[in-house]
Amino acid sequence: MICLATLAHLDEIAEIYAMAREFMQKNGNPNQWGTNDPSMSQIQDDIQKNQLYMYCQDEKIQCVFAYMLGDDPTYQVIDGIWLADVPYAAVHRVASRGELRGVAGKCILWSLEQVGSVRIDTHNDNIPMQRVLNRLGFTECGIIYLENGDARIGYQKMLES
Repeated sequence: MICLATLAHLDEIAEIYAMAREFMQKNGNPNQWGTNDPSMSQIQDDIQKNQLYMYCQDEKIQCVFAYMLGDDPTYQVIDGIWLADVPYAAVHRVASRGELRGVAGKCILWSLEQVGSVRIDTHNDNIPMQRVLNRLGFTECGIIYLENGDARIGYQKMLES
């Protein structure tokens, strides 16, 4: 089940992000989230804006992700081309507890079903996320740049009309 996160879930969500950072460190992606990204203030901000969602199974949070409707400033400029300039949701900060296979994909597909078009990006070293996106049929559209100048691979998928 996918539902909105609340501040009551903050400790468990922080634990999941810590697990994800550790997984990244051990699997060739030490730079994407470093040791403190997303920060507690970013997580709290996502919750307060009603844009942090959780995938729960057996009353346990298995995956968290930010689901944001509307134009994402990060995606305004791309070295490449988006599939289409249509309303979309941006998905950011996907993190899994690592106990269940496929939960990140379920969250991304849920996001796609809500609006019909999703844009998402990932670090060049984040091979597991690139595999998830490729398996789900996302198209690699080009390179986007974060506010701090870091490059990310931008992907988009749209439901067929």
